[in-house]
Formats: sequence, structure tokens, C-alpha cells
Amino acid sequence: MKKIIYISFLILSLAACKKKHFSPEGPTDVRVRNLSELTFSDVIVSTSEKKGDTLALGDINTGTESGFFRFKKAYPKAQISAKINIGGSLIEFSTGPVDYTYMQYIGQDKITFEVYISNPTNHVLTISNVIEEEPLALK
Repeated sequence: MKKIIYISFLILSLAACKKKHFSPEGPTDVRVRNLSELTFSDVIVSTSEKKGDTLALGDINTGTESGFFRFKKAYPKAQISAKINIGGSLIEFSTGPVDYTYMQYIGQDKITFEVYISNPTNHVLTISNVIEEEPLALK
């Protein structure tokens, strides 16, 4: 009798084990929205620690956004740099380096980073919001 109880307990515990389904790391489609009053020139975005996840997005006018660009992996934070014309010269602004340790990746989504100039004196950009637009429809 004990054997039957032990075997049935073993079968039930094995049947109850399920492998969790995790979404793939990517790809993630990313765009940047310029919330500042100045044009961002030569925008460069790095979405992870991998070398292949750095792309040049071009110029983004005031109040507009770039198109979507595909990255292999993206996190809720990114390193974004842009050149901004101040007093007739282009000055580089940046969000600064990002530590991706313990961060959960976005997955297969389209996202928008809303960026503004938070400190013009120290040339600092800040991501004010990350908007998850919609899931990617991969074929």
C-alpha cells in the first residue's frame, strides 16, 4: 500500500512540473521621441551591452520621433547620445552609461523612448518614459 501511495505521489509531482515559458530576448523595435525644444542631430542608441545593439538613428526634430529600428535585445533603459546645436556649435548630449545588470529585457515589442534635455549645463539627456507600443508580429 505504501508503495502505491509513493508511486502515485511521484507521478503526480512529475505531472505537476511545468516548464515556464519565457519570451525570447528579442528582437525589439525601438524609436526615440524628442520632447525638447531643440533638434537632436546624429542620434545614437545603445540598447544593451552587446556591440551589435548600437545604431545611428539620424536626426530627430523637435516634438517628433524617429522611425522604428530593430535591435537584437533592448532593456527599459538605454544609452542615447545626440548632438545639439547651441550657439552655432554642435555639442554632444548623452543619457550616460547604463548598467544592465539585473534588468529584465523588453522582448518582442515595439517601444518608444521619450527623451528630453534635463541639464543643459552638463549636457545631460534623460529618458522620461518608455512606451510599449505593441507586440511584434514576426513571421
